[in-house]
Amino acid sequence: MQTADLLTVYDTGVRSRLLLGTARFPSPAVLTAAVRASGAELVTVSLRREAAGERSGQGFWSIIRDLGLRVLPNTAACHSVKEAVTTAHMAREVFGTSWVKLEVIGEDDTLQPDVFALVEAARILTGEGFEVFPYTTEDLCAAERLLEAGCRVLMPWGSPIGSGRGLNNLFGLEALRARFPQVPMVIDAGLGVPSHAAQALELGFDAVLINTAVSQAVDPVLMAGAFARAVAAGREAFLAGPMEPRDMAQPSTPVIGKAFLG
Repeated sequence: MQTADLLTVYDTGVRSRLLLGTARFPSPAVLTAAVRASGAELVTVSLRREAAGERSGQGFWSIIRDLGLRVLPNTAACHSVKEAVTTAHMAREVFGTSWVKLEVIGEDDTLQPDVFALVEAARILTGEGFEVFPYTTEDLCAAERLLEAGCRVLMPWGSPIGSGRGLNNLFGLEALRARFPQVPMVIDAGLGVPSHAAQALELGFDAVLINTAVSQAVDPVLMAGAFARAVAAGREAFLAGPMEPRDMAQPSTPVIGKAFLG
């Protein structure tokens, strides 16, 4: 399911606001069916995973061709600037795109991004013509530096990769969205159920990237469809203008004209 308005990143319009990761699906057939159920037009792929075996790489490209998808290569599992930049160069050669989801991991238990190395790598890559999608935290200073480095989209985490905890720091994410209202933002990592995705879109984020919650579901295809509907509902709710929370009750039935008995 897709909303009518386009998501625009690096001057490219995408109809679906659900981005899908391609790792850890039970089979290529399930991946294909899940992508179709999700309506996703943009999928992420790890260079290292696809390069691990010739047949797996060929199978992936067959799926991409059949579904007409756009690929966003990532630098998953990179822990240094040099490693991330080298992987990005390899991905541009292999996948034929200047788009790259830039990951520089700084902490192994939470897979938290190293924002210092991330900014440095982003500056190098944008200077070399890459269009960088940085996987970052909700830190306002890091966001400012990434934009100064040439990034035109941000991908803040909801919570640690694969944790399924949803939006851990609502205050920080709301502050980030408010601070940079015109910058496309994709919530990446940690979303476990469709309601998490709907909440992200309701807060004004432009899209979500889902992988583990779909690929590791008992029924990945059914879950992909559920996320698609949640994303569409969340976006429509944001556009409709949600009511502000109140501290006190407010009656939905007018009290004017009501008879009061003494």
